[in-house]
Amino acid sequence: MNAASSSRPPDTPRKLPRRPASTLAEKWTRVDGVDVFYRESPNPPAGARVMAHVHGFGLSGRYLLPTAERLSDEFHTLVPDLPGFGRSGKSKGMLDIPDLARAALHFFDDRGVEKATLVGNSMGCPVIIEYAHRYPDRIDRAVLVSPAGGIYNQPLRRAIGQLSADAPREPFKMATVAVPDYVRFGIPSTMRMFRSLTQYPSLQRLLELRVPTLVVLGQRDPLLPHAHRVDEIASQTDSHVLVVMLEGAAHAINYSHPGQLAHIIRAFMDDRPIANDPTWPGHVRLYEVHRGKHHPPTQG
Repeated sequence: MNAASSSRPPDTPRKLPRRPASTLAEKWTRVDGVDVFYRESPNPPAGARVMAHVHGFGLSGRYLLPTAERLSDEFHTLVPDLPGFGRSGKSKGMLDIPDLARAALHFFDDRGVEKATLVGNSMGCPVIIEYAHRYPDRIDRAVLVSPAGGIYNQPLRRAIGQLSADAPREPFKMATVAVPDYVRFGIPSTMRMFRSLTQYPSLQRLLELRVPTLVVLGQRDPLLPHAHRVDEIASQTDSHVLVVMLEGAAHAINYSHPGQLAHIIRAFMDDRPIANDPTWPGHVRLYEVHRGKHHPPTQG
């Protein structure tokens, strides 16, 4: 059974994990009758921009914490477990991209957030794209890290093969975070969520976005097309999209390369040039793959 249930009386306090997973504060709230577990900057700077991190398929927000923690002193950071995932409770019929986008909106309403930058990984990217499509006045910018879904991940056996190829390319500790989350998520939820994810028109909606959008791809990610194919597709229309490739990274960049990703996000948020940090090891490089006609020009 999930750690939280929508049938729990609202006045019953929820228990927090024994050991915090990061320096972010761990909290509970209740949204639409469902217990939602989330993490938040303990002392966000006054007037800081809100930045929320949206997790991937079957996972909780825990694996996003290495990147979120690095940005939590500069942005008012939120890392929720969406309903049906991680520690949060389940809600009937919630395993659908539009429903998850609506759940994110209601979570922000609950937290008093009018507008935020959303940072997603894998399945979190279609959720953000749908959120921006439905609620354009409630999103400032979008950061899509290793966006998953669509025809490239169909059918299920192909997606399983891609995930199997990705696993040894990720840090070993990623398994200690991911496996418990996948077990909690369960097979029935996996099948339903996979159908929704692969049927969602991510690419079409992505190119239609009217907010500055950063897409970060890992050069070793088996779940995504090659960079030249991404550039070919993105060049078919004038967009607000900036695509960046990070060498040496696979799919879970938010966990495996948090320092590099945080560096890229900071540059994107301030419209600075996307360039290597001189403190990185020599084998880690990044470069632009595509810059849409309507993406903001660099400052400086």
